[in-house]
Amino acid sequence: MPNDGTHIDADASNGEGIYLFCFARTHRIPALKIAGIDDRFPVWQRGFKDVTAVVSKISVEDFTGPEAESRLKDLSWVGPRACRHQEVVEQVMRYSPVLPARFGTIFTSLKSLEKILEIHHDTISQFLDRVADKDEWSVKVLMDRAKSKKRVLDLIFAKEAGRLISLSPGMRYFQEQRIRSNADKEIHGWLKEICKKIADDLNRYAMDFCELKVYSRGATDIDMDIVLNWAFLVSRKTKEDFRARIEKTNADNEQQGLVLHLSGPWPPYSFCPSFEMETK
Repeated sequence: MPNDGTHIDADASNGEGIYLFCFARTHRIPALKIAGIDDRFPVWQRGFKDVTAVVSKISVEDFTGPEAESRLKDLSWVGPRACRHQEVVEQVMRYSPVLPARFGTIFTSLKSLEKILEIHHDTISQFLDRVADKDEWSVKVLMDRAKSKKRVLDLIFAKEAGRLISLSPGMRYFQEQRIRSNADKEIHGWLKEICKKIADDLNRYAMDFCELKVYSRGATDIDMDIVLNWAFLVSRKTKEDFRARIEKTNADNEQQGLVLHLSGPWPPYSFCPSFEMETK
């Protein structure tokens, strides 16, 4: 297996391991003269056939062991390194499609990394073909619940106006309170229906789509709740059409308290194939 650089295997006796950023196409990436996950070791490449692993050396104790457990819970330590991981992957993306590794993917030796390359070469290569000239775009569905509730209630009361006005004041009050108490159920049904229509519409401009976990349902910095979290795999040829569709969807639904927040382009993390990344 050729070594695309002058670096040699990690020194296990000194507690060194191999940190994996991503897989990419061999011969598509120039020599990257940049630092790895920290300033101690540079980024380099290890190739196998038409796939190359973008890696750097790492001190294994930074990520494993009792002290590492508390360190990995410290955002001030993890944050800069996670950002650095992302920066390296995004730099590789300038030259080649990528299969990004999860933050903190470490191998004890080049031999263990080479084993992964050999076993999963076809899966990795097929994925790189699939995502060539495509990027992941994140779309979060944000909802102003107060505005949405008012919109739904206005529609219901407008529809029921003729019936309500014919009732006695006491009965009308009772019916109005019943409508208000059922508003959340109405909103849930409306939200489910409209979000399905939006997802189906956006899918016409994407190559793939997946729904991700919503990590927070609390208020965002624009005082709206995150109700859905989507990822779309979009061709670079159609990205402007995709963005334009997001803008039109927002224009159509903003008055109803629904807004799509678009971010990207990102490496295709959400669409990576699932295989065991054995690192021993």
